Amino acid sequence: MNPEPSNSSPAAGAGIDSRWKQMGNFEKAAIVDQEIRRVQLLPPNSRYASHRLRILQKMQQLLSIQRTTSQDQELELLFAGLQI
Repeated sequence: MNPEPSNSSPAAGAGIDSRWKQMGNFEKAAIVDQEIRRVQLLPPNSRYASHRLRILQKMQQLLSIQRTTSQDQELELLFAGLQI
């Protein structure tokens, strides 16, 4: 998941983004799958869990297709917003 502390500086967040860009699709998919399994352990009626699960499923969908540049950007924004 995220080895950085949750109160990390914006510069640390930039490091996470660059690390995400350097990963291959297999690594990204593994991280998203792991986060999906973690979120599925949360209470099913939790708004947080259901929203996060929808975002993770969107990321999973984008990872499974041949992406356009705009879809790549959307995937990067989703990842940055989730901080996984």
